[in-house]
Amino acid sequence: MLRAVVFDVDFTIARPGPDLGPEGYRRLGERYGLTLDPARYEQARREAFTTLKRHPELDHDEEIWVLFTQRIIEGMGGVGDTYGAAVEMEGAWSHAHHFELYDDALPTLEALRAHGLKIGLLSNTARDLDEFVAHHKLVVDAVLTSRAHGKTKPHETIFRRMLELLDVAPDEAVMVGDTVEDDIEGARAVGMQALLVDREGRYGSDAGALDDLREVPVALGVR
Repeated sequence: MLRAVVFDVDFTIARPGPDLGPEGYRRLGERYGLTLDPARYEQARREAFTTLKRHPELDHDEEIWVLFTQRIIEGMGGVGDTYGAAVEMEGAWSHAHHFELYDDALPTLEALRAHGLKIGLLSNTARDLDEFVAHHKLVVDAVLTSRAHGKTKPHETIFRRMLELLDVAPDEAVMVGDTVEDDIEGARAVGMQALLVDREGRYGSDAGALDDLREVPVALGVR
């Protein structure tokens, strides 16, 4: 019997706001004497992902994301103190007010809670999720980040710790997230169900993904 639904945060229930997007990078660059082209942001981000390397033991490592951000800045044309700019931009990702909830997030959480299901938030982030929950007026039963836990998804221990916080067994919980390796495969490896949310069609039509969180209650049979 389903008792809990665990959600990833970034690009699942929330998206980065303008200060973390192309124009935000441009304005950041100006403070560091960098000329960054917003039109090059998407390509620079895609290329940065191709060089992104996880910690070999899946330890939470914020330096990985600073270097990832530095590659974006350089891909947008930055020459100079790109590392200093990357440190500031990565720090901005820690603040709840820089994020916006998707329109389908609150209705979905409310629908699930109306059926008596517990809600958890599980994220690979250094962000304070308690602050995030308070800022966005969410009602959840447990939050856990890789920074607090020490390991990142898809390491099995971070999923097991979330299950402990919710006081449910693996087969009583489902993970909802936007990344196959981190969210879907990580959850299934410990015995949880999992639903992929693919808002931009990154995985193609064969992935069986949802493109709107309001489909989650229907998929779980709790509409």
